[in-house]
Amino acid sequence: MSTRLLQRLFFGAITLFLAAPIVIVAGVSLNERQTLAFPPQGLSWSWYAEIFSDPGWRGALLASLALATLSAALATAIALPLAWFLWRRYAPWANIFRLLGVAPFVLPPVITALGLLSFWVTAGGYGQPWTAVISHAIFFVTLPLVTLTLGLDAIDRSLIEAASTMGADDRTVLRTVVFPLILPNLVCGYAFAFVLSLNEYIVAYMTIGFTLETLPIKIFNALRYGYTPTMASVSIFFIAISALVFTLVARWGDLPRLLGALPSDEH
Repeated sequence: MSTRLLQRLFFGAITLFLAAPIVIVAGVSLNERQTLAFPPQGLSWSWYAEIFSDPGWRGALLASLALATLSAALATAIALPLAWFLWRRYAPWANIFRLLGVAPFVLPPVITALGLLSFWVTAGGYGQPWTAVISHAIFFVTLPLVTLTLGLDAIDRSLIEAASTMGADDRTVLRTVVFPLILPNLVCGYAFAFVLSLNEYIVAYMTIGFTLETLPIKIFNALRYGYTPTMASVSIFFIAISALVFTLVARWGDLPRLLGALPSDEH
């Protein structure tokens, strides 16, 4: 047996092992009756339809989408000027801002969530939906910051010097030269923040409690009344959205380069 065949069998076994939980959850979500049996007892798509037909699940879905959309946009808006400043200005103290941008994502989520909870309780904003948007933006700002930093580091600085020589100020250089080059990185960072915000539970729960139910919070609340295949359907729905987002990113962008891989001629 050749080495290549052994490698394929090994990676195939790992793939099956990692995919097994998803297959089981997908099977549970197709049960015809309200049971978590696997293999499914009958096949039905009714539990997926309940996500959109039931007012509680539909409201949680809309809340999650709104939270993820707004918080990802805010995280990207924070990361863009920060990454631009760190790239343009050579100052030893500037790395402090880079560390501050990475810190929320590096710390354990519970620590970050408790810190945000203490802050919003002190500030008097606890339980307001906008606090979750700001908290998620702070928590996930690391993702667009990293992708934008990678994009900026890949830019040939001679282009900036040429634009400056022709009289362009920093704002013009950013708008006409830099922004078109880092647009794929911007979209990729937004996609990462969107997907993770959509699935995040701890920070959202700590900042808004039960005043606004996102889908993860809705699942947690529903557990008090028993297990239903709807929870499995929501999980598969999350996976489908994540797969769709990253498929679009990979389709219209160079995903390996966006993730920091060097072009083949630079290896």
